[in-house]
Amino acid sequence: MQEDFLHYIWQHQYFDKTDLRTEDGQVVTVLRPGHRNPDAGPDFLNARLRLGEVEWNGAVEIHLRASDWHRHHHQTDPKYDQVVLHVVNVADANVQRTNGSAIPALALAARLPAGALAAYEQLRQQPAGVLLPCAPLLPRVTELTRTMMLGRALLERMEQKADRIAELHELLGQDWEATAWHALAAAFGFKKNTEPLSRLAKALPLALLRRHRPDVRQLAALVFGQAGFLAGEPLDEYSRELQTEYAFLRHKYNLHGTALAAAEWNFLRLRPANFPTVRLAQLVALLHARPTLFDALLTARDGRALEQFFAAPLPEYWLTHTRPGKPGKTAVLGRSSAHLLIINTVVPLRVAYARSLGNPEQVEAVLSLLDHLPPEHNHLTDAYEAAGFRHTCAADSQALLALEHGYCAPRRCVQCGIGASLLRW
Repeated sequence: MQEDFLHYIWQHQYFDKTDLRTEDGQVVTVLRPGHRNPDAGPDFLNARLRLGEVEWNGAVEIHLRASDWHRHHHQTDPKYDQVVLHVVNVADANVQRTNGSAIPALALAARLPAGALAAYEQLRQQPAGVLLPCAPLLPRVTELTRTMMLGRALLERMEQKADRIAELHELLGQDWEATAWHALAAAFGFKKNTEPLSRLAKALPLALLRRHRPDVRQLAALVFGQAGFLAGEPLDEYSRELQTEYAFLRHKYNLHGTALAAAEWNFLRLRPANFPTVRLAQLVALLHARPTLFDALLTARDGRALEQFFAAPLPEYWLTHTRPGKPGKTAVLGRSSAHLLIINTVVPLRVAYARSLGNPEQVEAVLSLLDHLPPEHNHLTDAYEAAGFRHTCAADSQALLALEHGYCAPRRCVQCGIGASLLRW
């Protein structure tokens, strides 16, 4: 058993309360169990309890063994002086506050519901390699419970992504257009090259790119030059033209020392269509075709409009090359790539903006964009689908990934609505 099970039992009061007494014989009446504390300090705050004839308002600390109080050095930590009840599985020690006053203990070992404990142990004992620990018990879970948990997981995942966008927004002086540029640039790395593209965005302020937006060759010179792909001898006439243009712009804007090196980009195990040079060309096309980024992404009414936003025509050279001076067939950004950008960047960007306006209703409207995009397929989503989870759109995919990353993989079954429903006996 882990402490999280006792947290769950206490929070929901799922234990036998017949003749409930502390170890020193005081009758216990739980008027309010308190709320979970996500920060340092006691596990539950603002609890309201009656111990004997005295009513207490304070904190509740939970341990498997009472002696864990000493192992965690709570007896010397003033944050735990507010604890009025020590809830434990086994009371194997007496504990005190920093001033030496005793804290009564409530032992639950003999009061735990056997069915809930058995279900919990079955979930915990699944091997680490088992993707879905509750799979054998899923027939007990209602469709409504699954749907509600997936909705919660989806919202948590998008909120986490929006949190990162909000942090970026603060770093960029609360400029939403600049935020959109940095977020999109990093997203065009598609994991393999996210980090160098993030640094490239820092090396190319949006104000500078806007100044040269009408001239696609100047844009390409700035992007490929700052990315480090124009160093050395030019390999063809196009490379020579970009190199000359970049030399002029680098001197004009004092860009010396800010460029990346070509060796910092990852080409290994990537198909030519995913080469970073191809992604940079697609980014150049997007910057050239779209006078604004954030405003266009914000006002796009549906997934189709967002697909059109990303369907910018490539410069002619990049239809027949995969690197400067290296012939090879490539194409505009594909629909599947556009969908990934919408899911992982556009939706979180719009969620972050809605939150900044204090408009929670708009968050739900933004998330509905995912209902109209096709589902993603990988070994994780396929496993959940095989277990009977609905998987018909991108919202489902994101919810299933959130469930796996946030709950199933770390075995946070008690915090999961699905797992928690299996413990209600």
